[in-house]
Amino acid sequence: MTLPQALKNLTGRRMVRALVRDGFRQVRQKGSHRYFYRERDDRLVEVVFHKESDTFSPKARKAMIEAAGWSLADLKRLRLIPKRDP
Repeated sequence: MTLPQALKNLTGRRMVRALVRDGFRQVRQKGSHRYFYRERDDRLVEVVFHKESDTFSPKARKAMIEAAGWSLADLKRLRLIPKRDP
């Protein structure tokens, strides 16, 4: 999946909020690595940031979104990208 340009400035705070809205809960933390788990489909997502305002590299963004199992429709539902974005 090619990620939209709107995700370029995805911060740690926005990512964590989206995960929690989608049913994930933080199960552990070791330093700057936070692990979020969703029981219904047994998914584990690792989110790495030092400050909540830190943005992610393109590779890290894609890895987290794929680990969460989100589609383009899910990104719109979770308000990570605008609904008008293709």
